[in-house]
Amino acid sequence: MKKFFSFYFIFFLSITIYGEIKLPKLISDGMVLQRDIELKIWGWAKKGEKISIVFLDSIYNTTTNDSGKWEISLPKLIAGGPHEMKITDSKDTLFIKDILIGDVWVASGQSNMELPMRRVSHIYKSEIASSENSFIRFFKVPEKYNFNKPEEDLKGGKWTKTNPETVLEFSSVAYFFSRELYEKYKIPIGIINASLGGSPAEAWMSEDALKDQFPHYYEEALRFKDSSLINKIKKEDRERIQNWYKELREKDMGYKESEKWYNPKFEASKWPEIKIPGYWANQLGPVNGVLWFRREVNIPKFMAGQPAELILGRIIDADSTFVNGVFVGNTTYQYPPRRYKLPEGLLKEGKNIIVIRVISERGIGGFVPDKPYEISYNNKKIDLKGKWKYQLGAKMEPLLPETFISWKPVGLFNGMIAPLLKYRIKGVIWYQGESNTDRPIEYRELFPALIKNWREKWQEGDFPFLFVQLSNFMEAKKEPSESNWALLREAQLKALSLPNTGMAVTIDIGEWNDIHPLNKKDVGKRLSLLAQKIAYGEENVVSSGPIYKSMEIKDNKIILSFKEVGSGLMAKGNKELKHFAIAGHNKKFVWAKAKIEKDKVIVWNKNVKNPIAVRYAWADNPEEANLYNKEGLPASPFRTDDWE
Repeated sequence: MKKFFSFYFIFFLSITIYGEIKLPKLISDGMVLQRDIELKIWGWAKKGEKISIVFLDSIYNTTTNDSGKWEISLPKLIAGGPHEMKITDSKDTLFIKDILIGDVWVASGQSNMELPMRRVSHIYKSEIASSENSFIRFFKVPEKYNFNKPEEDLKGGKWTKTNPETVLEFSSVAYFFSRELYEKYKIPIGIINASLGGSPAEAWMSEDALKDQFPHYYEEALRFKDSSLINKIKKEDRERIQNWYKELREKDMGYKESEKWYNPKFEASKWPEIKIPGYWANQLGPVNGVLWFRREVNIPKFMAGQPAELILGRIIDADSTFVNGVFVGNTTYQYPPRRYKLPEGLLKEGKNIIVIRVISERGIGGFVPDKPYEISYNNKKIDLKGKWKYQLGAKMEPLLPETFISWKPVGLFNGMIAPLLKYRIKGVIWYQGESNTDRPIEYRELFPALIKNWREKWQEGDFPFLFVQLSNFMEAKKEPSESNWALLREAQLKALSLPNTGMAVTIDIGEWNDIHPLNKKDVGKRLSLLAQKIAYGEENVVSSGPIYKSMEIKDNKIILSFKEVGSGLMAKGNKELKHFAIAGHNKKFVWAKAKIEKDKVIVWNKNVKNPIAVRYAWADNPEEANLYNKEGLPASPFRTDDWE
């Protein structure tokens, strides 16, 4: 009897495992299917199993192959929904509910595409509050790399409707892009967000795309097929980082004193002073380890006891922050803005003590300038900039950075893009390039190769590929100079030679001190203008700012012609045109005068006889560049020379 029961259990188990239908994560409740194109629905089941789909009053049948895989094509569908799909085999029946038919966009790239609405929620409060929309849906692709083979499915993820709670985790660029499109066309929009902070372009390309054209990346990808190498690197990194932080904690005098330095009763009157914001390397020299900062703040009666917000700009690298001895928050890396909630009853009238413990792992540590440092309550603010007390808690040797294996060539393509390739899409929006700025010349070939690679793998022809040109970043320079960021922007500009591509210029909405500028609404809007023209055929839409076309030299002046002038060129603010530079045969660029005449720009410098080249906004941060078309879209940076 026991033997029969064991056999029966194993037989029943085998039916359960091999008979049931398995669907990819994308084919699930709430999905958005691409309209007006033949679709694929696919999955896995028992070998030789008959699969049936019932959808929109039609029945579709197929049989699984020897590997248990199946695939069914659906005809072109019109926008609408919600609908329900029924999928059956001989044993199981699955229902997929709340399906919409509309337009599906893949949003990809690095951190500026990944950056969620939560990070910019303080400037988009009304947009978040009004975000309820069941016809805009997001699918976040989980981070995954694979160097050995393309993944067939994602390790997780689900379709999510937009509302004030869920939108906080959506890509801010992709959300504003989708909102613009929905408001114009009233078509369901699905966003598949496959992005990862810090990722270079080569991580998003397939092995065969790199093999011939970029052999150095191909060789690196081959190295990481060795799982023992990956495990060794991870183990060494983990031990090194843990040991560094263990030693830091043991050496930190701020935790060793009988009265901890965050205790408001601790006597710190003899501590030296330092000015915040700023980098302490400028005042103390290059010090890595941990520094403590204290400031006494006088809180007025109307703010005492009230819930408030402590805003500490950005801090390099990590911080732990205390108010009146109470821990109020910490951030473990340098990029997020510090905005800590102060609960009701914490602030008291009169003297209050703020203490910030800052860890610097390497490079310069400190408080990023030109950011807000304040306590905020009901639009009343107490400025925290100025002199603070400080003390060195522990000095350490610089911590070598972690090896980000996810960023290695091929890995993200196999792990995050390959599982999407059967899912039909309208197009791609892409925001990436910061991690390739140390190799800008290579990006001229690498980026177009990526676009071609994705189009080939998706097998949908030259679908729209819309991308964001790098924003202005870093300190502005007083004189014309060379710039890797300018070179990479030029590489992006050159990619417009590929069909059905569009570039959103953002040279005017970056931040010199933040690689993650907060204005994501205009980025999404500019991408949507490109989509309206390229993907939706709106020929009358002005979707781009001026793009350099050609030049003519006449009477010691250079006359520039442009495409995408819209209803005409303009200098923003009706000011003098800025950030044009001119050079003669000595190839030395100097600032130039420039003026608009009809749809042309005339550039000159009376001291440059026989000029031969012009550059515009050619810098890391061309903060004064102000050439626009009258539709309010900025001109792309450019140069007329090809001097390396």
